[in-house]
Amino acid sequence: MTLARVDQQGSTLTIMNANPARRGALSPDLYAAIREALERAQDPKVRAIIFASEGGFFCSGGDLNTLKERAALSLEQRRAKVQELHDLVAGLRAAPVPIIAAVEGGAAGAGLSLALACDMIVATQGAKFTASYVKAGVVPDAGLTSALSRMLPRQLVSEMCLLARSVAAGRLADLGVVNLIAEDPLAEAQVLADTFAKGPRKAQGIIKGLVSSAYELSETEQLVAEREAMIRAVVDTEAQIGITAFLSKQTPEYP
Repeated sequence: MTLARVDQQGSTLTIMNANPARRGALSPDLYAAIREALERAQDPKVRAIIFASEGGFFCSGGDLNTLKERAALSLEQRRAKVQELHDLVAGLRAAPVPIIAAVEGGAAGAGLSLALACDMIVATQGAKFTASYVKAGVVPDAGLTSALSRMLPRQLVSEMCLLARSVAAGRLADLGVVNLIAEDPLAEAQVLADTFAKGPRKAQGIIKGLVSSAYELSETEQLVAEREAMIRAVVDTEAQIGITAFLSKQTPEYP
């Protein structure tokens, strides 16, 4: 039985983590499903990706039994294993379409990294977000310290990473990390995906890239990036459709 799959409904792909027995722990099947979704997202007909899980818990991170076995590997072999996960996180961030994490129960360890790599997060009120690594005597990976430090004050990041204290979805919503609290995150994520599907796909992808680069570039460099993006966007078919519709007070219909 596969522990993850990619479903498609209309223009939306859903990465479904189907490993409830281990609270959605990482698995080779999940890695494969993420890669499949990212590859299929290159198709212009795909407009959004939802990342969700069966069993009431988004992802509990790495399987400790697997991590224990890695101690017998060489340094280069261990590096390759971690890099595999890091490539997935980078892939989610660089995807050409918006990705929405639908978080039930919680996200811990690398599961938190995967959730934060998405563009938006919808979570249940009771969901907990935990940087649990220190409890097992290991350290964060998959870009977690980078993501948390971009989004939260240093003191809270230190509390999460050094003490492995969970932060409730409601608090993260107040801090702007969680976009929406919902009883059914998957259903609300689908509503967002449907909204993205009606928008300009190419422009959305460029905007996603600009948001990401804003954390890396200086203000001057980002101004250049925005300038170059705009002078190309304004002559694109999407801009012609959007501008014409706006001026005529109609709803744009993008291809």
